[in-house]
Amino acid sequence: MQSFSELSTELHEKMGAAIEYTKKEFAGLRAGRASPQLLESVMVEAYGNNTPLLQLGNINIPEPRMLSVQVWDKGLVKSVEKAIRDAGLGLNPVADGQVVRVPVPQLNEERRKEMVKIASKYAEEGRISIRNIRRHGLDILKKMEKDKVVSEDEAARHEKDIQKLTDEYIEKVDVLLVQKEKDIMQV
Repeated sequence: MQSFSELSTELHEKMGAAIEYTKKEFAGLRAGRASPQLLESVMVEAYGNNTPLLQLGNINIPEPRMLSVQVWDKGLVKSVEKAIRDAGLGLNPVADGQVVRVPVPQLNEERRKEMVKIASKYAEEGRISIRNIRRHGLDILKKMEKDKVVSEDEAARHEKDIQKLTDEYIEKVDVLLVQKEKDIMQV
């Protein structure tokens, strides 16, 4: 049976991973500027499998509002182009030899508001993930109390510690969301 400090470390790591995942999701939301992270989540049908775009070519930013993907295998250019178009990012790629050019259009007000809603959804997923980690920690703590590893008073104190940790990480998600909303709404 683990100690409370081991449990606390585990919860810190898992909640930190939830924050990193939320950051990654936010990175895929564009704010009118070209960013390689925009294409990181794109999966391409290649060699009979869904393969991350990053494993099939280099993503570059030749201009502030343009991404280019240098595809390593000439036979996959059409697949890469189709995957980017079908990724739900509102992008319209154009193949040019072994390079797929992806113009990043200016966001209009309606699209910006849509992006903020998506960002809010990602933030809520992050909060839910953190709360699930808290629940997991509290379940372990109850088992530790039942098995007489910790006393009732210690369990109550540790429960408050877990809640405090949860609140800290949820606050981090909220801060990330505010930053992303500002980024998206900035013209």
